[in-house]
Amino acid sequence: QVQLVESGGGLVQPWGSLRLSCKGAGFTFRYYVMKWYRQAPGKEREFVAGVTIDGGRKNYAESVKGRFTISRDNVMSTVSLQMNSLKEEDTAVYYCKAESQETNTEYWGSGTQITVSS
Repeated sequence: QVQLVESGGGLVQPWGSLRLSCKGAGFTFRYYVMKWYRQAPGKEREFVAGVTIDGGRKNYAESVKGRFTISRDNVMSTVSLQMNSLKEEDTAVYYCKAESQETNTEYWGSGTQITVSS
């Protein structure tokens, strides 16, 4: 069955770094746009970063530009999010999402918690 499994979450101090990874299974990963979203307590889920199917184009939320980098490996069916210079306001549950406009399908992971605190 379709699975998106995030890993790499945890507790980090302000200005620290973390790398999230999301592995896909049960679907043709290389045909899907991959995105990261996050949801902080009491807030709506928001877009963080996205990457096209070939990895050629990436886009970011303004709040993370210059600090976060998204990448993908279609051989390993993984998408990663390198997060640097973390701030307390980056605290949230982070989700990966796979989207196919061709087939109008989307899949979500179950999320991984990132807590930025001293």
